[in-house]
Amino acid sequence: MNLPNSLTLLRIALAPIFMALFVIENIWTRLAALIIFIIAALTDLYDGYYARKYGISTSFGKFMDPLADKILTSVAFVSFATLGYVQTWMVLAIIVREFLITGLRSLAAYKGVLITPTRMARLKTFLQMMAIAVILVFVNLKTFLPPAGIDLEMFHSPVTMEVFYWLMMVVVIATVGTGVDYVVKNFYLLRNL
Repeated sequence: MNLPNSLTLLRIALAPIFMALFVIENIWTRLAALIIFIIAALTDLYDGYYARKYGISTSFGKFMDPLADKILTSVAFVSFATLGYVQTWMVLAIIVREFLITGLRSLAAYKGVLITPTRMARLKTFLQMMAIAVILVFVNLKTFLPPAGIDLEMFHSPVTMEVFYWLMMVVVIATVGTGVDYVVKNFYLLRNL
């Protein structure tokens, strides 16, 4: 067990802790959830950096690192849906795509084929993380500021929810689109089952 793989496992372990704390509407649990999410996101950056810098690459890491990312993003989106900030069908579309492609990658690995992330898939991941960051910051501001006497109109405006809807719509389109792209490009793996 090397450091990058340990960080990947830590990210997986932090995901349910983040969700458990985040869905409780309390200043301290939301703050703890925010800190945990930042730590989890940093493990993703650091494990990749460390693995590249020292040339550490394992089959476990190649499979588990993207899976850990999918678990973390899925848990964040489920948390947002639980609190009513995003629509459930959007979260389901994202989760189904993510785990279908993980299954396809597992099948490819079993057959000795490596499916590497495309440029569009990297953009999809960036869009997902951007959406998570925007909603996470909003929810935390909505939790922290009113007790301090700062109650901004955006906390109650339907425009905010409209912005979240369209932000998530872009994420869903990118997520499903890259999923279709992976399946089309690697359909031969499914034909030969």
